[in-house]
Amino acid sequence: MSLDDLHLNLRNLTPDDYPQLQALMDRVYDDIGGAWPRPTIDKLIKEFPDGQLVIEDDATIVGVALTALVDYDTFSNPHRYDDLIGKRETILNDPDGDAMYGLDVLIHPDYRGYRLGRRLYEARKELCRSMNLRAILAGGRIPQYHEHAHELSPAEYLDKVARKEIHDPILSFQLANDFQVKRLLRKYLPEDEKSQGYATLLEWNNILFEPAERVLENRPTQVRVGAVQWQMREFASVEAVLQQIEYFVDALADYQSDFAVFPELFNAPLMGLQDRAAQQDQMAAVRFLAGFTDQFKTELSRMAVSYNINIVAGSMIEVGEDDRLYNIAYLCHRDGSIERQAKLHITPQERRDWVIEGGDELLVFQTDAGRVGIQICYDVEFPELSRLLADQDMDILFVPFWTDTKNGYLRVRHCAQARAIENECYVVLCGSVGNVPSIENLDIQYAQSSVFSPSDFAFPHDAVLSETTPNTEMIMFSDLDLTRLTVVRAEGSVTNLKDRRKDLFDLRWRDWSWKSGANLEES
Repeated sequence: MSLDDLHLNLRNLTPDDYPQLQALMDRVYDDIGGAWPRPTIDKLIKEFPDGQLVIEDDATIVGVALTALVDYDTFSNPHRYDDLIGKRETILNDPDGDAMYGLDVLIHPDYRGYRLGRRLYEARKELCRSMNLRAILAGGRIPQYHEHAHELSPAEYLDKVARKEIHDPILSFQLANDFQVKRLLRKYLPEDEKSQGYATLLEWNNILFEPAERVLENRPTQVRVGAVQWQMREFASVEAVLQQIEYFVDALADYQSDFAVFPELFNAPLMGLQDRAAQQDQMAAVRFLAGFTDQFKTELSRMAVSYNINIVAGSMIEVGEDDRLYNIAYLCHRDGSIERQAKLHITPQERRDWVIEGGDELLVFQTDAGRVGIQICYDVEFPELSRLLADQDMDILFVPFWTDTKNGYLRVRHCAQARAIENECYVVLCGSVGNVPSIENLDIQYAQSSVFSPSDFAFPHDAVLSETTPNTEMIMFSDLDLTRLTVVRAEGSVTNLKDRRKDLFDLRWRDWSWKSGANLEES
């Protein structure tokens, strides 16, 4: 048959189609009893019309997929085909079912080779997603097993089919369409002599399924991020800095951003409130800067609530309870709560000039717009941290940074983009610009703030969602689709997180609770 002669159309089955359906099923299922009776098909169409699919060539039905709704907990466990059948050969469709059960997929012999079965399966999957059902289940025959039963057990046969050492027309097709074998079913269809009564319980998991209670929570899937590429400048007062911050928060909120992101140590120009001579004592200068942190936390939290926006407050210097200095990023939620993430890896300059200490906690924060992590500048150059966050289902990684030269910036940028790809998440990079020679340590800055994505078909070809003009004060927006992360992690061209060889290596976070005096036996 020539491709030019095909005029294919996918639609739902109707009662008027029964004569064609009967002829096709009698031809394909001649070894297991042929077609369902008309009343069975009519009842199935009436109860679940969307689940009955056909492909027609002009007006001739050449492919069919029949489906019922079932209870997942019941039919994801061992069962027989008869468990789906009621009196008078009626199919027990459950209108309250949370899963689809694939009853039949059949293709006219003259139309095999055109991937019509795959087309029907994709339509089933799309229906499963649109109905927010948990999975598609199926009892799959293994019709080639009788040829190998004398030398292979059913389990050995399944293994060889999975390894493509044996081709089974049904199981091989199911595996190629992303179904997983959950278990072997015995006496599933006793009259199926070719399968010797065996079948596989197959499952395609709907990764976008949301339980009813979570649907009611209205979990967001679209998140808008706004970042401020902040210009370091001289300020005459603390109030002037806060006024400039509020200007940007107001602007980002006007565009309905879920997050406002500021760079690392964005309030460092406050060191310029001292005279130049006092700035020469850099330890004293940075402790002077730390004196403003509580005021900034309070004001930024107020802005988060007032403007209804979550604020990633770059980072600021904090004096810890041990009187040591830490570089802390604060997450000011729009509900008024505040969380913190310390910079863990301290650069040689920070250790030498300011005697900054590294923190010892790594957190994923649950927000009303996804699960987020924060890594301050240098931290993103250590891939273990991002992987630990990814293992806790992080959606977005925020990286506030401060770099003075382009090569320093590119270290951060390239590492941040790698983190987005290898951890299948979004990464928001936010830095500062401007030259302030009058303030010690603020003489030059270099930044091009950016938003990175995984590298796959659902994302931009260069995996860059948004970026600013280099070295220019401006705001940047990016809309992040969290559903795309779910899909790429399960069904991407490559699946980095899923394909890790955990049989060869692992990664863990050490318990440092003893440092704070915690009793490990009680924790």
